Amino acid sequence: MKLKRLILLFLTTIQLSAFAQVTEKIKQEVQKQIQPALDLCTYLHQNPELSFQEFETSKKMAAILREVGFDVTENFGGNSVVGVLKNGDGPVVMLRTDMDALPVEEKTGFDFASTKTSKNTTGEEVHVMHACGHDIHMSVWTGAVRTLAALKNEWKGTLLVIAQQAEEFSGGAGAAIEAGLFQRFPRPDYAMAFHINPELESGTIGLVSGPVFAGVKTAEITVFGKGGHGAYPEKCIDPVVIASRIVLDLQTIVSREISPLEPVVVTVGSIHGGTRPNIIPNKVKLELTLRYYSDEAIEKVIAAIKRISKSAAQMAGMPDDQLPNVNVLPAVTPPVLNNADLSEKIHDFASEIIGDKNIINPAPAMVGEDFGKYGRTPENIPICLIWLGSTEPELMKKLISKGERPAPLHSPLLHPDYQKTIETGISVMTNNVVGLMNR
Repeated sequence: MKLKRLILLFLTTIQLSAFAQVTEKIKQEVQKQIQPALDLCTYLHQNPELSFQEFETSKKMAAILREVGFDVTENFGGNSVVGVLKNGDGPVVMLRTDMDALPVEEKTGFDFASTKTSKNTTGEEVHVMHACGHDIHMSVWTGAVRTLAALKNEWKGTLLVIAQQAEEFSGGAGAAIEAGLFQRFPRPDYAMAFHINPELESGTIGLVSGPVFAGVKTAEITVFGKGGHGAYPEKCIDPVVIASRIVLDLQTIVSREISPLEPVVVTVGSIHGGTRPNIIPNKVKLELTLRYYSDEAIEKVIAAIKRISKSAAQMAGMPDDQLPNVNVLPAVTPPVLNNADLSEKIHDFASEIIGDKNIINPAPAMVGEDFGKYGRTPENIPICLIWLGSTEPELMKKLISKGERPAPLHSPLLHPDYQKTIETGISVMTNNVVGLMNR
């Protein structure tokens, strides 16, 4: 028994030494990839494209994949690009990046700030900016695939990568899945992605096991009334008053009907009704955003919205055939639920290359991200979305000392530490892939 333990210890020591050597090779190769990735990021930042319009961006991603030896499929489910690199027998690991920018006018003052404008889906000319870090995501993604291609002798398996359209519209992941992503290409054993986080310092990552991004649904409530002259309210049934009662009562869903341990958001983002101050309208429309982590919770929320809306109208005397219409839109962004086992593996791999002290465990966020759709397919693929710290440490300290915080995602003032953020992302993602392939 003692001999067996000694042999096991000896073999483990050899294995750890081999892993350390591979990690060192990754660090060396990443240094070669930083400048090309930075150059790409500058280009992408100056040439952003809106959701469903990522025509030139997708061509750029496809060209880089071909350059390093991937089999490439363009215009997949829209503007998405899929690449496959087979390198012997082993696991299939998927890496996703998003490509689209936002209709935001940049105010950073960077030398490479975006001055682009484009027409949105309604034909309106708008400014365009990478205000959500997708330029960094693409630069990390391409840096990682280049590093992995250069180190093919250090891993065995298949690398499936997708540069995805329209994440901001929550349409890109669904379109790729519907086009047969997991039928036409090798089915992944694991899927990973990054998202920058200005609340974390560059050089760090944020890793959550379980819920990391919320699911998102949109609901519309059309409230009917009996319109008339504003001077004769007794002859009318005012839908503005009904809508106001609904708005207030909706606040009790989270505070009184959902467990305090279950994160849920019910926000009324818009109210539209009426044309003149002296006219009681016939209807009012409310638009809501709903955020959640569990399917059970969101179904309970939707049922409560319908009940509250119906009751408010009945209290006002509206007949049963004119009660509010509650419409939950079919487009949905599911929650991003990181696989616990995969998250644990990534923690181990990331600590080897950036150190355990640089791995943060942030609270889950209530914003949405359509990466979660890849984990909700019948294939039941383990997924992990990793936060990538993006604010320069000295800037973070300076801001905190003044009682301020970094500009958030979607801000025209978003100010990432590009070099360190990209270097960290390439290093961590490359080591994650090599670790999953080899261990």
